[in-house]
Amino acid sequence: MIFVTVGTQLPFDRLLDAMNTYAGQSDLSVVAQAGPGADPARWPHLQVHNHLAPPEFERLFRAAELVVAHAGIGTVLSAQRFDKPLVVVPRRADLAEHRHARQLATATRLETRSGLHVAWTTEALAELLAARHDLERPRRSPSAEQAALIRGVAEFINQS
Repeated sequence: MIFVTVGTQLPFDRLLDAMNTYAGQSDLSVVAQAGPGADPARWPHLQVHNHLAPPEFERLFRAAELVVAHAGIGTVLSAQRFDKPLVVVPRRADLAEHRHARQLATATRLETRSGLHVAWTTEALAELLAARHDLERPRRSPSAEQAALIRGVAEFINQS
């Protein structure tokens, strides 16, 4: 199952249209949290939910093989937390998908992060979905503080 989440503020029809096309050509189930006011009839190949309560959102996130989403920080953190490969499609202000270019900046800043794959276009999204079995999962690397603590403990143990 692929889980799609677009956040809760503005519609993201471009992403949902692309995922509907993919789901129509795939035997894989695609569940989408489409946001308030979204019309599920527009995407007949998706299991559309306008809103998901936090426990259901978490259940679907955990069950997903892959998560596809807008470039929201909450989704990025959830993918890391649940060890899920994440494909982000940044919302674009020039297409009236957002009020500013923050998602483009977020995607640019995070695109080298392990387990995060940026689809700058719907064509790139289709390519990533075709290669979904090969997409890298997030690697958990310790923070600088954690790494320093690990080195300190290792040095202490080695001196004993």
